[in-house]
This record gives sequence, C-alpha cells and structure tokens, in this order.
Amino acid sequence: MNEDAATNAGQRATAEAIERGGSGLGVTELLTLVMPATREPAGEERQLPPETPETPETPETPETPETPETPETPETPEALATPTPDVHSLADAIAAAAGRYLPEGRLAPDADFFDAGGSSVHAVELAADLERDLGVELDLDDVFADARPLSLARRWLRTNPGHEPHPAVAPPRPPAPAPQSAPAPAAQAAPTLAPQATSAFAAQTAPASTTRPAPAPAASPRPTSPAPHSGRTSARPEDLDQILADLALADRLPFVRSPEPLPPRRILLTGATGFLGGHLLLDLLRHSDAHVYCLVRGADEEAATARLAEQLRGYLLPWNAEVRRRVTVLPGDIRRPRLGLSEELWDTLAHELDAVVGVAAAVDFLRGYQSLRTSNVLGALTLAELAAAGRPKPLHHISSIAVFNEVGITSMGEDDPLAHVDNLVAGYDQSKWAAEVALRRARDHGLVVSALRPGGIGGHTKTGAHNPLDLSSGLISAFGRFRTVPAFRNLNVAPVDWVSRVAAAVVCEPDAWGFDYNLTGVPNTLDDVVRDMAFGGMHVRVHDWDEWRGDTLARLEAEPVPELTFLGRVLQSPTALKLCEATLTGPAAIAERTDALVEALGLPPAARYDARAQLKTFEKLADDGLARLPDKNDQPYLWFSETTEGSVRALPGGTAADGTRSPCSMSLTLSIASMHQLVKERRVDVTGEVVCPAAHPAPLTVEHGDVWVRPEEGIPQQHGMRHRLLRYRLRLRDADGRLWWLEGHKHAQARRDVWRQTRALTVELGREGEPATLTGEVVVPADSYVRDQIDGIQVAPHLTAREKRAAKLTWLAWFGLEMGRGLLGPFARAAADLLDLRRTPNTTEHHR
Repeated sequence: MNEDAATNAGQRATAEAIERGGSGLGVTELLTLVMPATREPAGEERQLPPETPETPETPETPETPETPETPETPETPEALATPTPDVHSLADAIAAAAGRYLPEGRLAPDADFFDAGGSSVHAVELAADLERDLGVELDLDDVFADARPLSLARRWLRTNPGHEPHPAVAPPRPPAPAPQSAPAPAAQAAPTLAPQATSAFAAQTAPASTTRPAPAPAASPRPTSPAPHSGRTSARPEDLDQILADLALADRLPFVRSPEPLPPRRILLTGATGFLGGHLLLDLLRHSDAHVYCLVRGADEEAATARLAEQLRGYLLPWNAEVRRRVTVLPGDIRRPRLGLSEELWDTLAHELDAVVGVAAAVDFLRGYQSLRTSNVLGALTLAELAAAGRPKPLHHISSIAVFNEVGITSMGEDDPLAHVDNLVAGYDQSKWAAEVALRRARDHGLVVSALRPGGIGGHTKTGAHNPLDLSSGLISAFGRFRTVPAFRNLNVAPVDWVSRVAAAVVCEPDAWGFDYNLTGVPNTLDDVVRDMAFGGMHVRVHDWDEWRGDTLARLEAEPVPELTFLGRVLQSPTALKLCEATLTGPAAIAERTDALVEALGLPPAARYDARAQLKTFEKLADDGLARLPDKNDQPYLWFSETTEGSVRALPGGTAADGTRSPCSMSLTLSIASMHQLVKERRVDVTGEVVCPAAHPAPLTVEHGDVWVRPEEGIPQQHGMRHRLLRYRLRLRDADGRLWWLEGHKHAQARRDVWRQTRALTVELGREGEPATLTGEVVVPADSYVRDQIDGIQVAPHLTAREKRAAKLTWLAWFGLEMGRGLLGPFARAAADLLDLRRTPNTTEHHR
C-alpha cells in the first residue's frame, strides 16, 4: 500500500508539473520517469491515462520554480545523455537574437516570442538571423509551433545530433544549485509579470514564465510526426500532452450555483479592440441598458482607452460621448494572472458583474499550441474563474467553427461531436478545441457557459469594414485580385454585423444562456462564389487546390501585396495548409438552434453572404489594395451595339453658321465590366466611332466614352417637364490627331411619343478646350433597336449558357426599370399639376 501511495504521489506531482509548461522529453523518457520499474514488451499497446487527475488540489508543500540550469532527472540514462548545458547556452543565444525584435529588447529563454510582442514577420526575420549568425537552421513551422528559445534549442539539438552551433554561442554553463532553494534569476524574469496572485491559474497564465517545463505524464504511443515540410497529418505528441494537462485545470474551478436569469446590467468584455469584439461592444450598447467594462492591453487607463478608440474608428465604429459614458476601460491582459488586475478590482468585479463575455484570442494560423495556449486556453479558464467567483454569472465564450477542423469530418451541427484533437494539426484549431472542451468541464461544476462558434467573419454589409487578417477575407481578396478560386465544398462565412447582433442577443437573453451556437450564417458553395463574382464582373477560373495555391504564391511573389503577406505565409506553411484543407473540404455548418433563436427574437434571419452583401466590403478591399474591382481594361461582362443616324448644324458664331444641316451618324459599342458598375455608378462604357463630315472628313474614333443612366437621380427637378434619361460623354480623336468632345442627352417628356424619346439623342460637338460648334439630333432606327440592343446582346464567352441568360435578363430588367422610372417622372409631374386643386394660384405664379 505504501509503495502504491508513493507511486501515485509521484505520478500526481509529475502531472501537476506538466501543467506549468511543456516538455522536451520523448515517450521513452516519460515512461522511464513515471514507471521506472515496468517495461512493456515491444509492440504492446499502452493505455492513455485518465484526462482528469484524481486529486486536483495543489500539493501540500508550495513548489518553488526551477531554475533553467537544473538538469532533467539525472537518474535517467536518457537524461544523463542530454547535453543540458549546451541546450541552455544555445537557448540564451536564441533569446538574445529574439530580443532585438521585441518592445522590451529582451526575452527569457522559456518565454514565448509571440506573447512577448513578436509578430509573424519578426519570426521570419529571426529564423534568418539564427541561420546566418548562429548556423542554426530552423524550419518556420518549428518556430511557429513553439517559439520559446529553450524549446527551439532542444528541437535543433535533437534533430541535429553531433552538430555544433556557431562559435558565437557561449560555452556550457556550470551546473546550477539545487532547485529547491534557488529562485529564478531576476534577469530572466518577464518584464510584464503581474504581481503575485493566488489565482488557481496564476502559474499558468503568466505570459513570460521563467519556470522550466517539467516532465509530462506518460502517454500512449503515437505515430512519429514527419518533418514539418512533409506535411504532418496528426498533432505533435508534446502538444497532446499539454492539452491533456490544460484540460485538467478546469477541475480546479469551484462548484457554483446558477446565476439569476435576468438581463445583465454590468458586463465584462474582452477583445473589444478586435474586429468582432468592437462590433459586439456597440451591439451590446445599442440593444441593452448594460454598462460594459472593456479589458484592453495598455500601460494605464489612458493608453488603453486611446487604443480602444483608435481600433473602433479603424472599423468605422463610433467613439462618441454616449459610448464613452457607458464604457469603462480596464487596462489588463487576458494572458496574465487575474487578467492583470489588482486583487481589489478582481474581487469588486467578481461581486458586481452580471456576465462575462470572452472574445479576446490570439488568431494566428501559423503559431503552434504551445504558443497560443496562454491566450486562448488559459485566458478562457481565467475568465471562467472570474465567472465562478463572487456572485455566479454566465460566461459567454466566443469559440470557433475550427473545433470541427478535422479533414474528413462529416457533420458540423451545434451538438455534434467535435473533431478528434489528435487529428487537429494547426495550433489555432487545437487551442480553440481545448478551450471549449475545458469550459464543458466547467459546466459540470455548475458554471453556465455559452459557446458561440463563428466561421469566417466577413465584412460589414453597410460600412464595408473588414478584418484584413481573417482567413476568409484573405481568400476572398485573393479570389477578386487574381480572378481564380480553388475548388471547395463550402465556405461557412457570415457578415460581422449579423454575427455580432446574434451574439449580443445570446448575452442579453437569459433563456439563451448555456448552449452551443454555430454563428455561421448560410454557407456559400463553389457555384455561389463563382456566380457572385461574375455578377460583380470578376470572372474567375476554378483550379484544383494545388494549382491555385502555386499560382497565388507565384503572383504574390511577382506582385507583392503587403496586406496579403499573411496569406502567402499560410499557403507556404504545411501546418496551416491542413487548416485550409479542412476549411475548404468540410461540410456546411448546421445552425438549427441559432436559427430558432433568431426567429424567436425577431432578429434578421441568416442570409447568404452574397455579392450584394459583399458590395461594400469589395469596395473597401479595393480601396485598401486587397482586391481589384473591374475597370475598362477588363474583358467586358456584357456588350451590345448602338447605331444612330441624323444631322447636325453649325451653331451661331461658327465657321459655317449658315443653318445648313450636315449628316452625322454614330456606330458605338456599349459595354459594362460588371453589374457592380451599374449598381454603384449607373454607368456604361462606350467605344466606336462618329462620322460627321462637318467636323472632319474621316471618322472620329472614341478614345474614352461613358453613358450615365438617369444622371440627375436625386436632384430635384424645378418646374420642368423634360427630364434626362441618358447622358453621353465621348472623347474623340480625328485622323490628324486632334481631340474633340461630344455630349448628348436623351430626354423624357410628358408626350405620347415615348418610343421615340428612348431612341432620340440631342448632341453637341466641339474641339477639346473650346465651346461647341455643332449641334443636332441623331436617332436609333426603329428596326435596329430590338435587333441590336435586345437580341444582339453579347455576354462574356467563358460563362455557362445559364449564366449568360441570367446576365442578359439582369441587364434588361435593370435597364428597363431605370428607363421606366425616368419616363414616369414627367408624366407624374404633369398629372400632379392637372389635379392640383389645393389652392388658388396667385397672380405672380407662372402657369404651365
């Protein structure tokens, strides 16, 4: 019994040690540590340990953080063979190199490069520096997977046995004293650590802990992951071990009673500086009476407030006196113990808040689980701790549809099983999975947790504001810019204004608390996307995935777009490619509970994120250089011919102002590059030639031409019965190279010759920079109008027969409606004058 108790105690201590950090040991070493007296026969399968430790309470004796110099378990032969001094010397050199890219100028060997302020661009530059200065060549996937210098040093020495780094690396350090009495060196302490806290997750949430990773508990054997460049198909064993340890942290939460089912009056919101969080903040203010406390990173309240204001304005959201009156900004950090708040403020929030809304997360598809867990998993557990402390309150957690991102998954319903975590390769997918599963355990303790899972978050349908770092926005930008799309099954994308509105409804409606919701809208199929982009004049070709990826990378290299740099890195990362593959080949998300909630609350129903919804976003993407809208140089989407015949005469003051009329005709091609051009500008492009002997014996070529449909739309008409239907503006060049201009108008009048009004064009012609010298009228022959402008409509040849018919009908319906509205104006005005019996006209009024 005593021997069993000692063994269990050792295993429990080891399991709790892994909860404080990762492990560089392999399966063999771990088995040696946990079961030194037992060896399994070769080929015999080992069983996984239970996910939840039997004794979640902390050890009786407080543990002192180990110094990084301490060797790992010298009793183990494998540990004796580990070149520990070389590991730490190399880690110090890597940390020194990484510090040059950080705001604080330094990095502890066991601190995460990204948590300390590094970016993806910095990581690429750091990898190049390490290869050049230290001779340490690391795959970028390894850097992103676990960006702690100590882990990078271990990985390089493990994969390069017998190789020595550059002489610039310091020689091995002498052994450190016993870990029980040696505190972590002050020089290695993280510069932004919070004051000492007694939070259950304090040791885990510090953003830059100097505690050296302890050995992980034993795990069942898994297939050895191939090198990153070969494309891993399963999670790293060390990541799975860490995930199991992180899940066990949820069992430390206290048991709580249910909160009062009342709409919240005081809400804590994290992530308000992000794209979804900023919109959610405004929706909470618009649709409730709550006061919102926003946790924002910043040195103090003033800096945090300025950062929030800047981000909101960047997303075209208001930051006015009314918003400021109902928002309190709390400087803090989701990665720090107790959110970086003082003990007094933490206790105050615990007793006064009515709801906690967690939107903050590190969204990076390149970084690994070890790098993302502090923000995405431990941060979520810290919010759960706050929700459970003091007065019970619900926790509304913004998860992600990425919890289903397993290649080959067949269903993504709100209550369907999540993906198998060992089949999730990307660190972002793993971290969102671990956070949601950990919070499911918190539900077992009585905590009310709502999990809201957006898919891709598209731009705002009214303002066009978008998140340039969202994968869906990046893909759509590439589709529009390069006019190619990969073959995919579904895109689960919804506009941010709809996602935010539904999320705010869940927060404010007590009957909606405690369930899982898929905020994915109506999925887009490949046919939907191709048709929408064609409707916008962006005719795209469909490639298979590998062909599209290669073509997009080649174009990004030949034509760099800074805003799409992240997409290029995603397409070059084997790990991130697995995330893309799962996203593009997965099934359509099912959102039955969300749809029922939307209907019950009378909210706008989910609608497909189609061309009309994306209109403003495409314009904003084009303004930001992320996409390219159709222009005159693109292949026309639709075109037809227009032939006019008539005559002109010289105006008084001209060289031939004798009143004689000269023939004039035009042979034009009218075209549109996209339906977006019509909806946005009501403009048609013009090419062709004008034959007018009175101006020049040879035909005049149209260099640039536009036709505006109902150009005076929105301008009040004053006492007139003659409204403009169309306005022509042409820039012409004659055979001698001289430039001319022509302006023409079709007018609507309250007369019976409506058919002729739609065909007659009053024109003026003159030299560029000079007044008109010729004027007259040209008319489209009645027999050619239907033949050329209806039956003769041509559509881009690469469209299918069905798409061609749709394009023709769309054009005819739109143009017919515009002409009808234009013709109706004069008749409506005439009818109003005839029926105006409201008063007796006075003597000064002009009678028509």
